[in-house]
Amino acid sequence: MTLSYKTKSVNKQNADKQWIVVDASNQVLGRFSSKVAKILRGKQKTSFTPHVDCGDNVIVINANKIKLSGNKWEQKKYIRHTGYPGGQKTLTAIEVFEKNPVRLIEKCIKGMLPKNKLGSAIYRNLYVYVDDNHPHLAQKPEAFNINNIK
Repeated sequence: MTLSYKTKSVNKQNADKQWIVVDASNQVLGRFSSKVAKILRGKQKTSFTPHVDCGDNVIVINANKIKLSGNKWEQKKYIRHTGYPGGQKTLTAIEVFEKNPVRLIEKCIKGMLPKNKLGSAIYRNLYVYVDDNHPHLAQKPEAFNINNIK
């Protein structure tokens, strides 16, 4: 008896995308972001296809309760450039967090996604909110324990 297995290649139309709510309270930023990036990309699914957006839509709540380990609040630098000569601006993690805690998580997760059009499309499936209120109740998102992902 011969068994024939076919590799399942998913495309945008038949990708099984779900809505997931993830709580960021008392999570370390880097480890939390890598797990969320894995869910966004769809790597935990058996039907993962590297060139297709087959990941889930992720809602991150409680962004203001994220943690950083060690002295990273003062030592971690976020550098940007205005485009003008001498326009390099530097902010520490605590300054970025005090301005907008959502941006701290978004920058970290975006850095873990592919740097191409696919990465931009995957990044649009991420929604980060400061507290536990979000406007996506109509999509019926499922609560997900991020600590179950390895």
